[in-house]
Amino acid sequence: MFKVKTIVASAVTAAVLATGTSTALAGGTQYGMHSATAPAAQVDIVDTAVGAGQFTTLAKALTEAGLIDTLKGPGPYTVFAPTDAAFAKIPPAQLDALLADKAALIKVLTYHVVPGKVVAADVKSGKVKTVEGEFLTVSTSSAGVMVNDANVIKTDVMASNGVIHVIDTVVIPN
Repeated sequence: MFKVKTIVASAVTAAVLATGTSTALAGGTQYGMHSATAPAAQVDIVDTAVGAGQFTTLAKALTEAGLIDTLKGPGPYTVFAPTDAAFAKIPPAQLDALLADKAALIKVLTYHVVPGKVVAADVKSGKVKTVEGEFLTVSTSSAGVMVNDANVIKTDVMASNGVIHVIDTVVIPN
């Protein structure tokens, strides 16, 4: 398990280093650390997600991809975390195939991670570059926030190394 975590951490770290540590959103605005004071979280993104109890499939996928140690690293990261219900929308055979294909799994999981800590107050409509390298489309309206076709159902779950925004659908890169 430790070896798997180390490999995942290395992959995410490499992706973060390759893409930079700040995120460009709509209008060329750069986002990184949020300037407002938020309560400091005591546990990292992984432990925060596991403690929430609704990310069992995500935790399994992160383990299979070897990304646990990376997301336990210093960050900061913004993670759009799909719930177990979001993963349940994927047909079982397709989900099993994804979990068995480490390269594809890393691509999908790192597509859910944005370098830097972007809290809800900083979110604007536009494109945001992910650790995976492609862009997510963020849409804001009076109805809420969407990331591609996923609804953000909970925001600003603070962790010691970033922030989690909970989404209701797994987003897939092109």
